[in-house]
Amino acid sequence: MRSLLVLVLVGFVMAGCNKNTPKDVAYNWLTDFNHLDFDGAKKLSTADTKNLLSSLQQLTDKVTDSNKKELKRVTVTIKDVQTTGDKAVATYTSSDNPTKVEKLNLVKQGNVWLVQFSKVDLMGEVPDGMDEMPSGADSTGAAGAPQDTTMSADTSRR
Repeated sequence: MRSLLVLVLVGFVMAGCNKNTPKDVAYNWLTDFNHLDFDGAKKLSTADTKNLLSSLQQLTDKVTDSNKKELKRVTVTIKDVQTTGDKAVATYTSSDNPTKVEKLNLVKQGNVWLVQFSKVDLMGEVPDGMDEMPSGADSTGAAGAPQDTTMSADTSRR
């Protein structure tokens, strides 16, 4: 009976050490991401986020050791986490830009919180007024750009 009680207590202690709260997941993911530990970040990521991290990992393979060492110094502070059902948004700052408050999206899949990070998140927020294409804009975003409808070949010699 005593060994069963010890086993149950050890189980609770182990479960307590491996917290899967949005705040813990956000902190661990951001730390791994900033330190270029993409394998660690992937463990806390959705499938789409894992794909993006794989691409980033290939791009950062040539980062110098001195730059990697500098990145290891970056720390993250989670300011707040707002949870609505199976979605959460963590607001945070990092030591490399402590005045800029940023957001990280998380989703709950099954009983596990995972980071949902996209190319848009990577590029940062879209400046005000740039999030919608003006009416009449073409696919390049050029609004009302004059279009050259003349033919480039000389057809008068036919």
